[in-house]
Amino acid sequence: MNYQETCEYLFSQMPMFEKQGLCGYKEGLANTLAFDEHFGHPHENYACIHVGGTNGKGSVTHMIASVLQQCGYRVGLYTSPHMVDFRERIRVNGVPVEEECVVNFVDKERAFFEPLHPSFFELTTAMAFKYFKDMGVDIAVVEVGLGGRLDCTNIIKPVVSVITNISFDHMQLLGNTLAEIATEKAGIIKTGVPAVIGEANDETRPIFEAKAKEVGASIVFAEDNKEVVSATPTAHGGMHFRTLHFGELDSDLGGIYQEKNLNTVLCALQQLAKQGYLGALQSENGQYGHFIELEPGIARAAANTGLQGRWQVVKTSPTVICDTGHNVGGWQYLSQQLQQISCKSLHIVFGMVNDKDIDGVLKLLPKNAKYYFTKADSHRALSEMILRTKATRYDIVGTAYQSVTEAYKAACDAAGEDDAIFVGGSSYVVGEFLKKCV
Repeated sequence: MNYQETCEYLFSQMPMFEKQGLCGYKEGLANTLAFDEHFGHPHENYACIHVGGTNGKGSVTHMIASVLQQCGYRVGLYTSPHMVDFRERIRVNGVPVEEECVVNFVDKERAFFEPLHPSFFELTTAMAFKYFKDMGVDIAVVEVGLGGRLDCTNIIKPVVSVITNISFDHMQLLGNTLAEIATEKAGIIKTGVPAVIGEANDETRPIFEAKAKEVGASIVFAEDNKEVVSATPTAHGGMHFRTLHFGELDSDLGGIYQEKNLNTVLCALQQLAKQGYLGALQSENGQYGHFIELEPGIARAAANTGLQGRWQVVKTSPTVICDTGHNVGGWQYLSQQLQQISCKSLHIVFGMVNDKDIDGVLKLLPKNAKYYFTKADSHRALSEMILRTKATRYDIVGTAYQSVTEAYKAACDAAGEDDAIFVGGSSYVVGEFLKKCV
């Protein structure tokens, strides 16, 4: 098989939650442990940072990886989902895994893994951990796929565990209350490993504190140690931050939600510094301050790692922006930022998957926009007709289109040079947009 054929094999033969929903999800670690044994426990050959949470874990993961890369480490980065190409999921110093490596892995290991009937994510995780060992990485930044306790990334023993926040998402798998969801995500907190919690509330904080006490882990709540004083969007789609101990920082990652993400990142970096991973980081009165690699690490987070889809400005005249925010927690920020866009008219290309809180998101959408309802090519995608009908309950009107390409073309045809087009609602909508329209 060539690379394209190999990807088709992976997408079609392996159960895949991202495409199929519940029937593509495999609970438990049996297959992962079998892979780990087969490949000789590859993750034990490098340090790991584990990042979970509901929203922001992608941005946090990429920012940490970028800073470590600037510090001279050889950094593995494992994330999901991909936007355009499968290889985005597995990177070393920002460079995606080579096509040949993907083909060779599948070809060589099929006889072993096919009898296991692994999920797509189980197989991909095994591929990533082995690849990082083969590439001799110093440290790997690993994003949790779903939940935490039973996620197949959870076999690692990290040097820092990070949980960004908890909000309602994947309730059919993780629970119907914030406490239940937090319990699943707290499963990545390990014995003796410092835990950093980005945001918590009265319902989730006791869960994290109890888990940390149970396993003997120190725990720090980033919001109790507020480093980011202010955050301002820049003209080029990034953000400018003022911090308490780290000076002024710019980032090529856009989105007003990056304020909380950066605060979590800075707290995590302090925990890494205490373990000697950031030797140049200065300490004054127990507070860790500026170090030379931090500025370029944050400024070039997207450039260093290849991250896409975070308030990404893809063109101007008209301004075209995409963002992968796909649940209520994400849209609490996106709806605010959309209202702040300086434009004559706002056009929104919008689609969601059917297992999200559709009504909760629709309530947050701006009313003063023209909508182009659509769906991604996924079994989980909500019909554009159903989405349009649901939207009318919230005084949101628009036209339905069968594909992201058609919806975006219609928006471009209708938009003037002084208008703005936003594409989002689902990672898969954004992925198809980036692959087929940009």
